[in-house]
Amino acid sequence: MVAKIILGTRGSELARAQTLLVEKAIRGAHPNVIIETKIIVTRGDNAKAVDLHAGRKGLFTAEIERALLAADVDVAVHSAKDLPSEPTSGTKIAAVLPRASINDVLISKHAGGLVSIPYGATVATGSVRRQCQLHWKRADLTIVDLRGNVPTRLRKLAENQWEGIVLARAGLERLGFSATHTEMDFGSGQFFVEILPSDTFVPAGGQGIIALQIRSDDQRTNELVRSVNDPETLLCLQAEREFLLQLHADCNFPVGVHATIEDGTMTMHAQLFEAESPRPRRAEVDGTSDEGAQLAAELLRKIGLK
Repeated sequence: MVAKIILGTRGSELARAQTLLVEKAIRGAHPNVIIETKIIVTRGDNAKAVDLHAGRKGLFTAEIERALLAADVDVAVHSAKDLPSEPTSGTKIAAVLPRASINDVLISKHAGGLVSIPYGATVATGSVRRQCQLHWKRADLTIVDLRGNVPTRLRKLAENQWEGIVLARAGLERLGFSATHTEMDFGSGQFFVEILPSDTFVPAGGQGIIALQIRSDDQRTNELVRSVNDPETLLCLQAEREFLLQLHADCNFPVGVHATIEDGTMTMHAQLFEAESPRPRRAEVDGTSDEGAQLAAELLRKIGLK
């Protein structure tokens, strides 16, 4: 067994919090393993130096993957939804932690949720998927771009004349913010919280999942991280990534896909927006839990893209 392991991660508060969850899981399974964390700056962390509108493929992952392939780190810790669907040669997702909430949440300045936001108000989000979903349900809203880590986004809401912002529930809760209540305190102010329904706001592929990526030929690390893997979550992630791969889509594409497993049956549903229509294409398929790739292909056919 490996005596020491180096985890590679971004330096944001959320990335550090997620890496601590990985460290805790590994220590629980292997108390004697020495764990070191290496912070790696990515292009996405230097947002002013890149054109974020040119696409997000690899924006928050490429530098960490390079460190992994160079053996500077043994495990790359990622938010799974940030990983491009095309696997990087020489690497594999060897394990995932149990999935957290897949929901998006609306954080707003007034109670009542999305239906109560005033006509023509401004809501901010950096996700093209969420932008399309918001326009679908509230065509009157003005949608503006939103970047930065979670505390920065909350601060921007407080400082701007916006009505609300949309964030991932998992990220909020991993940073200690509760999304189970209808109100939350931030700084000297107070915001209101609505958990958005996942059948309307279908999540990004991999949302809520922390992925542990290793070098494909590193059998010792593979054995170690396999002990903290959640098998059903990994099967769901593989199916969602296969759907995105066959669609040639990543996190800069207006698509949501979500897989679940219950009693050995996998159910996948997807939602895809196209420029000519504000209403999305939608489809659902189910089959056995080991048929993720086949279900992804069937889902593409059913949604009318294959």
